[in-house]
Amino acid sequence: MVDLPGYGFAKRSKKEIARLDQMITGYILQRSQLVSVFVLVDVRLEAQKIDLEFINWLGQSSVPFAIVFTKADKLTASKVAQQVEAYKKVLLETWEELPPYFITSAEKRQGREELLDYIDQINQSLTQNG
Repeated sequence: MVDLPGYGFAKRSKKEIARLDQMITGYILQRSQLVSVFVLVDVRLEAQKIDLEFINWLGQSSVPFAIVFTKADKLTASKVAQQVEAYKKVLLETWEELPPYFITSAEKRQGREELLDYIDQINQSLTQNG
């Protein structure tokens, strides 16, 4: 597992953004051991252009990925559901099938077991097919 730097959170110079973009792109496309990318999305925000561009790039590049909605503890359960549905609706404008997604909260450990189970399923499929 590797945690790549965030591509849209902090203010960076154009030169640093270009360098990070090249590093991340190269890493994702050239890493033969890569089996899934987890795109972390703050559930409090509407679909951000930069996230959608990255998600679409992953799809166009045939890179398997899942979306992990974070900070679910910061909203009511109904608002979280509303936000996730809105995000899915945006994705379905360009996607025929949605990627796997998880709703999580590090603070309340929400979604932890589901995410770990998903990782375990990936690992088991590798040992069965490998």
